[in-house]
Amino acid sequence: MRAALLVLLLLLAPTLAAAQSRSAARAGEQRQAELDSLFEALKAAPDDAVAAMMEGRIRALWVQAASPATVLLLRRGARNLAARTYDEALEDFDAALVLAPHSAEAWHQRAQAHAAMGDAAAAARDLQEALRLEPRHFGALVTLSMLQEQAGQPAAALRSMEAAIALHPRLRGGQERLRELRRKAEGDAT
Repeated sequence: MRAALLVLLLLLAPTLAAAQSRSAARAGEQRQAELDSLFEALKAAPDDAVAAMMEGRIRALWVQAASPATVLLLRRGARNLAARTYDEALEDFDAALVLAPHSAEAWHQRAQAHAAMGDAAAAARDLQEALRLEPRHFGALVTLSMLQEQAGQPAAALRSMEAAIALHPRLRGGQERLRELRRKAEGDAT
C-alpha cells in the first residue's frame, strides 16, 4: 500500500509542480498588473492621503512578491536598520537576498544598510540591481539621489530625484528636496 502511494506521488509530482508554477505565474502577472495600475493612478493622485495609500500598496506588493520567510527577514532587517544595528540589518538583508534574489525591495533595503554603514560603493551596486529589477522603484531613486548628493554630485542627485518625482509626484518631502537639489545643482546653495 505504501509503495503504491509512493509511486502515485512520484507520478503526480511533476503535475503538481507544474500547477504550482502556473499558479505562481498567474499571481505574478496579477501583481504586475496591479502595480502598473497603481503607478498610473499615483501620478494623478488627488491628494497626499490618497497618494500615501497607493504608495503603501505598491510597497506591500513589492514585498509580497517574496516568500513568507523573506518577508520576515525584510521586516526584521528594517527594524534593525531603524534601531541602528546596521550589522544585524545587513545580515537579515543578505539572508533575504539568498532566498529572493529577484526582490528589488530586498536590494533597496540592503543598499540602505550599506549606506548607513558608510559603504557608498556597495549601496550604489545594490541600488543599481534594485532599479534593474524594478525601474519604477522611487525609494531606490531617492536613496540614489542622497548617495549622489553626499558624493558631491548635485546634478546627478537632481536627476535621480526628478525621476523619483516623475513616478510619485506626491512623494513625502519630495518637492522640498527637489527645490534644494536644484539650488545646489545651479550653484545657489553651499
